[in-house]
Amino acid sequence: MKEKAEIRSSRKRDHVEHVLKNKFESNNYFNDIYLEHNSLPEIDFNDINTEYNFLGKNISFPIMINAMTGGFDRAVEINSNLAKVAKRLNIPMAVGSQTIAIKDKDYESSFKIVREILNDGVVISNVNAFVDVDEAKKAVDMIHSDALQIHINPAQEICMPEGDRNFKGVLKKIEKIVKNIEKPVIVKEVGFGISNDVAKRLYNVGVKYIDLGGHGGTNFIKVENARNEDFDFDELFEWGIPTALSLLENKNIASDLNIVCSGGMRTANDVIKALSIGANMVGISGPILRELEERGHESAYKYLENIIYKSKVIMLLLGKENIRDLKTVPYRIKGQLKELMVNINE
Repeated sequence: MKEKAEIRSSRKRDHVEHVLKNKFESNNYFNDIYLEHNSLPEIDFNDINTEYNFLGKNISFPIMINAMTGGFDRAVEINSNLAKVAKRLNIPMAVGSQTIAIKDKDYESSFKIVREILNDGVVISNVNAFVDVDEAKKAVDMIHSDALQIHINPAQEICMPEGDRNFKGVLKKIEKIVKNIEKPVIVKEVGFGISNDVAKRLYNVGVKYIDLGGHGGTNFIKVENARNEDFDFDELFEWGIPTALSLLENKNIASDLNIVCSGGMRTANDVIKALSIGANMVGISGPILRELEERGHESAYKYLENIIYKSKVIMLLLGKENIRDLKTVPYRIKGQLKELMVNINE
């Protein structure tokens, strides 16, 4: 068990290093969404209210620091700094996969630090889709989390030299966890998008939160390709559902299906477009990690503070005083995204 934990820890370190050394990013297709400008907004910028209720707690803006890391030597420092940013901005934070700490308590500190810093803020646990109910409960209890992310990542695993190869029974495992833990479950892709069919299957087993993790952000096929000495997966670098398409496919499944839009979300434009066309929350990870590691805590804070401020500017230019009203913004779809939308859901 100790040997497996050390392998996981080394892999987590590799992932962070590869993400920082290279820009494994693609097109999220949000440039193909057009929002209509309002020349008569008839609102006061100072009256714009971006507060939002997420997982039963009030936050300052519907943006979250999404799952990144934990469980290796520098993870305590990284997660500590990320949690400080989340606390200053009063936004949620998800930790990286806790599977390593469930198996070996020596790795718990890099996850527990997030709850210690955020106090009563929104903290989200994270595990892989192969854990059992008891392990899921341990992840929640470890950081007293407000929800549990279950990440699904077959595209990454199959390209990972030491990754999983058997994906049978995953939906049943998710269903069992949903029905046996008290916290909400968020099923999260890691960069290849959730299709309409998959979202419906998840919803039908009780999942009320999905994190799209669409194609457009960190590309884990590229990351694993850089680690793999036996096979070259370059022909799969464009594999996946673009984030904007995944959102449009799934926004009308059910009124009580909450959608976290992640996958290449880098700008205020991306954020407001996502919230306008159907997302309940936006998740950002890679760009924040890069700011933190290359320029420090204050730069990571400023990066998100600027996104939030510019989002308010865009809300003014749309004539919308609060997050709820963004759902009434007129929008159009153009370019390749429009082509991909043909016959969707038919």
